[in-house]
Amino acid sequence: MSLDKPKFQLSNWEIVSVNPADKTWTWKDYFCLWANMTQSLIAFSLIASLYLLYDLNILIVFVGSLIAGLLVYLFSNLIGKPSTKHGIPFVVFLRTSLGINGARYFGMIRGLVGIFFFGVQTFFISKSLGYLIRISLFSIDANLLQSDYFLLFFMGLNLIDWISLLFTLLFQFFLFSKGHKFIKIFINFSGFFVYFGILFFLIILFSEFNQQIVQRMYEVISLENIFIKNNIVPLITITGTIFAYYSIVILNFGDFSRYAKNDKELNKGNLSLLLNLIIFSILAILISLGADILINKDLIEAERFLTNPTDIIGKINNTYLTVTCLIFIFIASLSSNLIANYIPSQNALINFFPKQLSLKSSGVVIMIFGVIIGSLWLSLISQLGILSFVDTFGSFFGPIFGLMICDYYVIKSKKIINKDLFSSNEESSYFYSNGWHIKAMYAVLIGFIFSAGTIWNSNLNFLQSFSWILGAIATYITYYLLVPKKL
Repeated sequence: MSLDKPKFQLSNWEIVSVNPADKTWTWKDYFCLWANMTQSLIAFSLIASLYLLYDLNILIVFVGSLIAGLLVYLFSNLIGKPSTKHGIPFVVFLRTSLGINGARYFGMIRGLVGIFFFGVQTFFISKSLGYLIRISLFSIDANLLQSDYFLLFFMGLNLIDWISLLFTLLFQFFLFSKGHKFIKIFINFSGFFVYFGILFFLIILFSEFNQQIVQRMYEVISLENIFIKNNIVPLITITGTIFAYYSIVILNFGDFSRYAKNDKELNKGNLSLLLNLIIFSILAILISLGADILINKDLIEAERFLTNPTDIIGKINNTYLTVTCLIFIFIASLSSNLIANYIPSQNALINFFPKQLSLKSSGVVIMIFGVIIGSLWLSLISQLGILSFVDTFGSFFGPIFGLMICDYYVIKSKKIINKDLFSSNEESSYFYSNGWHIKAMYAVLIGFIFSAGTIWNSNLNFLQSFSWILGAIATYITYYLLVPKKL
């Protein structure tokens, strides 16, 4: 009696193991990847705000950022190396611990969060394009902006807003649906292009400075001893805040590490996150302080400083500088939306419907939801308090990470059977119980309670920045106790 051959029903060209010829990413590519994540408007505002929140104590913010960067480096390496070795994305790797069905549904949690924030960020990206359109129309004829068709609103958006939103969506679809080779080119281009733009903006600001103003900037920046008692709590808070920002990309880092040439290139590339944090944090605070000097001609009240690049640009009466900066902001925001939201959502959708969806059709699904979320964000979604609901979904990310790390490194001793990853046969190593690994689900749910508790319990809100780590630890320990190690 012959055994039935495995049925490979779960494969799709977009999520199968990477061809060795396509494993071309070096540390330079990962430098640009982390640069794109660091160069977003959110990151700029976050870092600049932290400096101002703690009275421009550069040393505290700097050290806290580096500690957070080291944690991201460590966790990204842990989750990334299995994908580098086996060439598989996050959602396929998830099958080893949660089962083929468990990976579909729990992986889709990451996809839904990504789709939501893709739509939200697309809306904000479109605002920069809208500013460019308004500047162009104003330069042609200032009266054009007062035309009736530009003053009609539908769902809180006027004609320019709608044109900007739809163009941004279509442009992203055009860029992001060309496959991993083009995406690599775009990430590398954007990483260096945006840094060039930031330096250009900084040079413009500093061209207005004189020695007296530079001296005043030096005086206002505090260099207090990091080890004094009063700095410990701020240091922990800053570390948690910076880590929380980068944590969204850690879980699905395998989507990018699968293309690494080897572990050495991956290690060096991830370490470059620290370099990006150093460069970008210095540039962010210099631009915030420099903008205050240029706009207000003094440095008196730190609370007054602008930390949002778009607000800074809006205060500077220089059309050419404004247009240039808006272009850089547009490109930077596109690349961070690609990495943090689009790619993980796309892989989650394909993993859920491997036979039905392709690279382009999954992109169409994301774009449809992008239109809905982006168009309704201003008039409806932002008013519903839905962000807490989405953050609750995000509370699964840390527990899922803890599960995958414990399962791969401890329980399975770094062993994966590649053919079983794409098999729905009962004999498959990852079929478990009808495609579900029940004990793994228990462990994730316990970790979720720890993570979500910091959001919904007001007494635990002070731990919210560390909810990801708490959930990961809780799940790791629970899973280790529930599942025996395979010999």
